[in-house]
Amino acid sequence: MNAAAYYLHWGVVRISLGNVIVIGAMVVIFVLALVLRFPAPKGGIEPAPMPATDTAPADAAVVGNDGNWTTGMRNRIARTVPAGQALPDRQPVYVDSWIYIFGVLTLAALVVVIGTGLILALEGSSWWHTSTTGHFVNSTHLWSVELFFAVMVIHLWGKFFMAAWRGNRGLTWATGMAAFFGSVGTAFTGYLSQSNFDSQWISTQAKDGLNASGIGAFFNVLNGSQMLLWHVTLLPLVLAVIVAMHIVLVRRHGVVPPIGADDPDDAVSVRETGPDADAATSNDPAREALAR
Repeated sequence: MNAAAYYLHWGVVRISLGNVIVIGAMVVIFVLALVLRFPAPKGGIEPAPMPATDTAPADAAVVGNDGNWTTGMRNRIARTVPAGQALPDRQPVYVDSWIYIFGVLTLAALVVVIGTGLILALEGSSWWHTSTTGHFVNSTHLWSVELFFAVMVIHLWGKFFMAAWRGNRGLTWATGMAAFFGSVGTAFTGYLSQSNFDSQWISTQAKDGLNASGIGAFFNVLNGSQMLLWHVTLLPLVLAVIVAMHIVLVRRHGVVPPIGADDPDDAVSVRETGPDADAATSNDPAREALAR
């Protein structure tokens, strides 16, 4: 790990062999996620509700005094995410593809990033440089960020090739892209906050480009204190808001179906296993085939 990196050259392109291996592995995982399916369920299938639209059902409104702000808030929430869509217990059958798990993996990695980051912020830089426990937490924070970006990029690839902005999901796609670019900025300020020679080298290499772009006047990468505050306060707060908006929009409109699977008749989902489910679908081979 401490040996000098080996670089590959293609004209003006210069990339380390380690990065090439990581990118190649991500491409392989992405292709496998598109091709592989989950194991066929033992139970039957039943029609599932289609993803919600911009209009909430008539019974979603809460009866109450219109002048009461709490009633208005409940009505607003019901219109934003209709009942049954916030935490659905059934999903369309096409989500049995592995490509749909990378959004959840991104969120899981983000939870670890935030948790370890909070611990590091409480203890300070001297702790993660001098303490064995601090070094472990710092390493966990770093590798969770690496995993976060790996699965997020695969998630982004999948949604791009699915044209995830279809079905009035343009804002969902936009907030996802905003979360990606916000994560890049947050990770960059994190590298600048390491308080070691790596962070010094990164800051000196980045300053000329940022100064040339005109943002160096208020975003000074050589100011370690400023970069630390950007990393632990401003950018995480902005990113959290964008991610929350993205999740709400996904729950409102539902996950994007594969191209060609927009027909409401295709909206079937796996049902809980049990004797009744087996009996209900044992004489319907067409539906069993669709579940696979």
